[in-house]
Amino acid sequence: MRILSRLPHLIRKLAIAASYSTLGAIAVGLALFILYLDGRPTLSVWHKADLDQEFTIHSPVKNLKQYLALEERLFQQLQRQIYDQVPQEERREINRFTRGSLSDPTSWQPNWNRTFILEPPGESRVGVLLLHGMSDSPYSLRSLGLRLRQKGALVVGLRLPGHGTAPSGLVRTTWQDMDAVVRLAMNHLAEKVPGKPLYIIGYSNGAALAVNYALDVLDQPEVPQPAALVLLSPAIGVTPVAALAVWQARLGHLLGLEKLEWNSILPEYDPYKYNSFAVNAGDQVYRLTRHIRNELNEAARTGRLQKLPPILAFSSVVDATVEAPALVHTLFEKLPAGRHELVLFDIDRLRWMQPILGKDPGDAVQAMLADENLPFTLTLVTNASDSSKEVVARTRRPGNGELETSPLGLAWPDDVYSLSHVALPFPPDDPVYGQHPDGKGDHVELGNLALRGERGVLQISPSDMLRLRWNPFYSYLESGVLSFLDMMEPCSSCSPP
Repeated sequence: MRILSRLPHLIRKLAIAASYSTLGAIAVGLALFILYLDGRPTLSVWHKADLDQEFTIHSPVKNLKQYLALEERLFQQLQRQIYDQVPQEERREINRFTRGSLSDPTSWQPNWNRTFILEPPGESRVGVLLLHGMSDSPYSLRSLGLRLRQKGALVVGLRLPGHGTAPSGLVRTTWQDMDAVVRLAMNHLAEKVPGKPLYIIGYSNGAALAVNYALDVLDQPEVPQPAALVLLSPAIGVTPVAALAVWQARLGHLLGLEKLEWNSILPEYDPYKYNSFAVNAGDQVYRLTRHIRNELNEAARTGRLQKLPPILAFSSVVDATVEAPALVHTLFEKLPAGRHELVLFDIDRLRWMQPILGKDPGDAVQAMLADENLPFTLTLVTNASDSSKEVVARTRRPGNGELETSPLGLAWPDDVYSLSHVALPFPPDDPVYGQHPDGKGDHVELGNLALRGERGVLQISPSDMLRLRWNPFYSYLESGVLSFLDMMEPCSSCSPP
């Protein structure tokens, strides 16, 4: 009886001991995690520089002309604070911050890290705003921009705040800073092509900014309205883990450990994309997508989504950067029927490749393609059969019980099993990321590297080399964009760039 009377007391003591043990294990685990993160490579000048000439939502900038003037001062500051300060031991042949290196973006004219404006030789038929992705630069939509110019569009390839300079630019930048510049650019296009249609083409996080802008101006008729949106690898949904990552940066700030502000610290060999990735960058994508989800739900509840412009989106069915299913569930399933289209690029479905696949969304995609009640047009670019590398487009239109199949005259390359998040906007002949670059040897070529040897030797990681950087079906994507924007026929006064 005495033992039984003391049992609750013993249980409480055991519970307290277990709690202390758990807290101790968590503390040890956290300490080891911090030590691991702080043990990564030393931060370089491009990770730590504070470029205070960068635009923020609080900058006294009222139009795109003033933004470009500020951008000019920013790039002068970039030269002084980073290019001029790189230690001799870090001046490598594929360091983008080494003057004259194979990765130096200033070796190209123009420097595609900066905002570019492409004017057609004749009268502009439309205005097009290009928005790049997080950690990218205006270069990512360069090919589409040049083609649109050829077709008679006035094109603004916007450099978003924090981008095109140094990775440190993304440590403090917010999505609201980026949104503010989108508004400046749309105002500029509306002034330059009054009464003409305005379109926004967004890639990755730029696609999220495009959707956000379209939602924000639904009830603002006095603000320039987009006539349509084109979204490439749209970052409409990201993993909830991104919400937790920001605490890593906050902990680093509290402890004075700057390395904790970074998800990855890598050599900067890419002239037009940061290889190092700030924790804040992922956090801003998460915050923006969460904001869009709330705005979409509210617009759907009030019936305002009827006013949203037509949307055409392209995405790979496998995407390591964003959650591809969220594009359907968060956006397309909420849209009014009949005006919107989603194009999915399937994986290579040759029979012999199936056993080595570790991730196959095929069942979910096929179920969606078979759904006769879809409110949007769905197109799947996939193998004609499991014994052919030729691809076809299988299309399901709203209210149509028939599945359309169209040959594309395209095929999977022999050594490619899927597209990737970063591949969609780049044609096979892209000079930096393409399968068949010009081969002049005067700049870095990142699109067709597949080197073999011992690990730990190269500056470029094997995972980066193996990730597809160009789109074997780019011609289909480009023609789809032009057709959607009704620009297939070239204007009589326009000439190739």
